[in-house]
Amino acid sequence: MPAAADRGPALRLEGVRRAFRAGGRVVTALDGIDAVAARGDVIGLIGPDGAGKTTLMRLIAGLLRLDAGRIEVLGIEVARDPLAVQARLGYMPQRFGLYEDLSVGENLDLYADLQDVPRASRPDRYAQLLTMTGLGPFRSRIAGQLSGGMKQKLGLACTLIRPPEVLLLDEPTVGVDPVSRRELWQIIGHLTRDNGTTVLFSTAYLDEAERCDTVLLIHEGRLLGHGSPGAFTAEMAGRSYFATAAIGRRLLQARLAAAPGVIDAVIQAGHVRVVAESTAPLDAATLVAGAPDLRLAPTAPRFEDAFVARLRPASAGRRAAAQAASPAPTSASPPAPAGGAVIEVTHLTRRFGAFTAVKDVNFAVAGGEIFGLLGANGAGKSTTFRMLCGLLPPSSGGLRVAGFDLRTAAAPARGRIGYMAQKFSLYADLSVRHNLRFFSSVYGLAGAAQRRRIEWAVAEFELASMLDATARDLPLGFKQRLALACALMHEPRILFLDEPTSGVDPLARREFWRRINGLAAAGVTVLVTTHFMEEAEYCDRLAIMAQGEILVEGTPDAIKRAAVRADRPDPTMEDAFIAVVEAATAAAAAGAAA
Repeated sequence: MPAAADRGPALRLEGVRRAFRAGGRVVTALDGIDAVAARGDVIGLIGPDGAGKTTLMRLIAGLLRLDAGRIEVLGIEVARDPLAVQARLGYMPQRFGLYEDLSVGENLDLYADLQDVPRASRPDRYAQLLTMTGLGPFRSRIAGQLSGGMKQKLGLACTLIRPPEVLLLDEPTVGVDPVSRRELWQIIGHLTRDNGTTVLFSTAYLDEAERCDTVLLIHEGRLLGHGSPGAFTAEMAGRSYFATAAIGRRLLQARLAAAPGVIDAVIQAGHVRVVAESTAPLDAATLVAGAPDLRLAPTAPRFEDAFVARLRPASAGRRAAAQAASPAPTSASPPAPAGGAVIEVTHLTRRFGAFTAVKDVNFAVAGGEIFGLLGANGAGKSTTFRMLCGLLPPSSGGLRVAGFDLRTAAAPARGRIGYMAQKFSLYADLSVRHNLRFFSSVYGLAGAAQRRRIEWAVAEFELASMLDATARDLPLGFKQRLALACALMHEPRILFLDEPTSGVDPLARREFWRRINGLAAAGVTVLVTTHFMEEAEYCDRLAIMAQGEILVEGTPDAIKRAAVRADRPDPTMEDAFIAVVEAATAAAAAGAAA
């Protein structure tokens, strides 16, 4: 029979407040948060970078002390008895501490030892966890050799070694492909359905927030909203449209985002999706100059519309979009001519011992084109990128970038390339100012030219307030801005972006793509990998990779059309991606069984 305290809510927050000292000033991370969460629910925790989500999770887990307020978990006040809470709670932070030199099984053993799990109960628990996560066939594999999605599932299995009543997951799907994200949600469904586990889940993917029972929206430490995703979405009824015009989707998106009465405009499903300030009808005839054929069709609201409406005032959206509407070239030189191939990949192969990471890959990218390289974790995308940047030699095949053969002229080719790595290649212990100085000097800038370029970066990426902050302490959105600024210091004509928006909130992603669209308009060629399938809509063409090979190549619309089925008449890009990858996996399994 549970104690009386155990019959209350799983989580209660009352006036939660926490501040930190940073650089001689006090930063309020959380300011008066009040919320209640029911047992067995999945609670989504969302908000921009630096909103206070991780701080809140650490307070709930008893890893930080409150400045004011009260937190109860399963009826236990965390401040009074954190150990009692921790005995009933599981917490998977963003950087879960897997031991990459140990096998899957050895990691499970280590965490079982740390949590004092009796040895007699381990075999059954391991079997259950390995089946639930699909890691059974990989029990002997070294953790460092797992794909990103498999590492996340192993981290979750280690967190669940002792079954928790409350599970805290801090952005567990960051950097994880759509197939692995779906598998993680199946695990969460199993935990809540079969075990009655309460899950607090922070995420940068708003489609995941829509799957939650309740959502907490936090901004600058304050709670802006608390309720069901459906309630948030219902507030946006009558404010969403699909727009089409002959001027092209990217230019139309930029102009619509700058239009009066519009708070958001994103490329989606072959159209531009528009969110209005109010339910007053938008006038297509006068909304956008230079687009007399503009057509607006009402469409159903979505949860992301409510997120943007609460967090971004229309004036800020128009100011950002106005800059995108007339993008300035990043160089005084004229744009590269569109049409001619500036990246040529022929029969590209890369082997690591007996393992072939990239197998006979072929594609070409034209000047001024945005080309997306998609794939599951471990598909070979990052290896392909490293070869294209001259950082890794191919085992065989041809690579030409900006007219240079990378086998014989890698150095001059690199001088024309900007590269933004998956983990942001910044020097964490250097300030923003010193990172800009370092990267500009590496690219050969000095004297007045270097000063001008640093001044441009500070103004363009709004870094003035952060110049003396160390890169390590920057919010993720500012790290992204700084990394892109460093990649553009030498005004490259080709830009490689390896999962540049991983873990970044929707507003920061919109700002990032505003800049990328402006660069493409100025003639810069962009090659990008991403796990956000909606971002793939911004690309002119896509290639989807799996197991080192390209499975399909074409425009986003063509790839989605190929995924149409009777039960899926209007597939999303994520539907199409999953269909392509699952078909390849099934074919490989059938071939292996034959």
